[in-house]
Amino acid sequence: MTGKYLLRTYGCQMNEHDSERIAGLLESEGYEATTDVGEADVVMLNTCCIRENADNKLYSALGDLKAEKAKRPGMQIAVGGCLAQKDKDLVAEKAGHVDVVFGTHNVHRAAELLAESKEHGQIVEILEAAVDAEHAAFPSALPEKREVDYAAWVTIQIGCDNSCAFCIVPSVRGPEISRPFGDLVREVEHLAKDGVAEITLLGQNVNSYGRDITLKLGGREPEDFDVHEAGELWTQTGRRRGRPLFADLMRATGAVEGIERVRFTSPHPKDLREDTIAAMAEVDAVCNHLHFPLQSGSDEILKRMHRGYTAERYLERLHAAYAGIDDLAVSTDIIIGFPGETEADFVRTLEVAAEAQYDLAYTFVFSPREGTEAAELVDDFVPKAVTKERMERLHRVIERSAQKKNTARIGRLEEVVIEGPSKRNPGVISGRTRQNKLLHFEGDLKAGALAMVEVTEAKPFYMLGELREVLRGPRVRTKIPVIAG
Repeated sequence: MTGKYLLRTYGCQMNEHDSERIAGLLESEGYEATTDVGEADVVMLNTCCIRENADNKLYSALGDLKAEKAKRPGMQIAVGGCLAQKDKDLVAEKAGHVDVVFGTHNVHRAAELLAESKEHGQIVEILEAAVDAEHAAFPSALPEKREVDYAAWVTIQIGCDNSCAFCIVPSVRGPEISRPFGDLVREVEHLAKDGVAEITLLGQNVNSYGRDITLKLGGREPEDFDVHEAGELWTQTGRRRGRPLFADLMRATGAVEGIERVRFTSPHPKDLREDTIAAMAEVDAVCNHLHFPLQSGSDEILKRMHRGYTAERYLERLHAAYAGIDDLAVSTDIIIGFPGETEADFVRTLEVAAEAQYDLAYTFVFSPREGTEAAELVDDFVPKAVTKERMERLHRVIERSAQKKNTARIGRLEEVVIEGPSKRNPGVISGRTRQNKLLHFEGDLKAGALAMVEVTEAKPFYMLGELREVLRGPRVRTKIPVIAG
C-alpha cells in the first residue's frame, strides 16, 4: 500500500502511545504522514470516551469528513480506540461512510483492516479481549513512529482491575495484564540505543504492575524463565509471594545505559508502597515527580467513587513520599461535583488540597460516562452553577500552592530537557525540569538537548529563567528498530 495518512488522537497518554504504533504500522506499509485532509488517502481517528462530549467531537469530525469522502470516494476513514470499543456497531450505524471501526484490543490490525476494507467494504472488528498477547495486548511490541526522538512511552500494563464508579476504562481496556519484565527492560535498552534519553512507564495503575505475574509464578515450581517474567530481584529472594514489581522495574530501567530520566503515569494512591518511594529516592534516573490522583477529599465521596482509601490514608502516603523523596513535586486529579457532593464534601476537598501543597492539578467537573455506575446517579447530579463556583474556589487553592512552590525555586539551577521553541514566542525555548515543571528561557537549542537554567521568575504553572550551561546536545539516533519479545 502507498499513499498519505492523517492521524488524529483524542484522549490520554495510552491513546497517544497507541497512535504512535498505528503510525508505525501505516508507515511500514508505505504510507506517509500528512496534516492536510485534502491529500490524505487515509484518515484515522483514535478516540477517547473518558472526557465529556467525546462522542460529539467524534461525530462532528466524521460529519466534516463526509463531504471530503463524497469528493474523493477512494479516501478511507477509520475509527479506533476507546469510544469505538464502547459503542461497537454504533459508529458504523451513525456514520455509514466510515470504512473501518476497530477497538482497543486489535490496534495491531489497523493496517490490515484498511487493506481488507478496500476489498470487502466496511469492516467493524471489536474484540471483547486481547487474543494475541504479544501484539494486541501490548502495542509496544509493534512498529512505532515517535513524536519526538529523545523521549518515549513504554507500556508496562494494560487494563485495570479497579472499579471506580466514574471510570469507563475497565470496560474498554479490559482487566489488568502486566507485560513480562524482561520484555520491558529489553525495549528500554533498544530505545536507549535509538537515542532516547527519557522514558515514561505507562499503565492504568502502574503501582500494581507485576502483581498478576508474581501471583501466577508463585503458584508453581520455579523455572529458568521466571527471571524473564518477573525479573532477578523477585526470583532471587526465594520468597515466591505475589507482589507488585513496579519498584523493581524502576530500578532496572533506571540502570539502563543512556536513560537519564524515568517517569511514570498513572499510579493509584491505595497501591503506593514503601518500596516504590525508596526506588524513587534511590535511583538517580527516576524523576522526583509524583502524579497522585486525589479525586475528592471527602471520605463519603471517595467511598461512593470506590476509590479504596480515605482522605487521611491518602495524606499519610503523600507525606511519606514527601519525607522519603528529596525535592518532590506532586500533581493530582480532582473531580468537582461527583453525584451527591455537598458543600461540606467540597470544603473537605479544599482542605486536603491545601494540605497536600500540589504543584499542579488537573481539575474536572464530573460528566457522566454511559456504562459507569456514576452515570446512573441522576437524582444526585450537582447543578452546573454550583460546580462552576466550586471550581473557581479550588483553582485559587491550587494556584496558591503552585505559586509558592515555584517562587521558592527562584535562584536555583534546574536541569532542563529542551522540548523546542515556545508556541507563543519562537525566540524563547521551553523545557522540562526533573520535577516536570515547564521552564521558558531565551536561547537556541534543539529539542532533546540538556541544559542548566537558572530560575529568575515564577508563575503558578511555569517558570522563567536564563541559560547557564549546555550539558549536551540532542542524542544521535542509530535507527535501531524497537522490537519487543
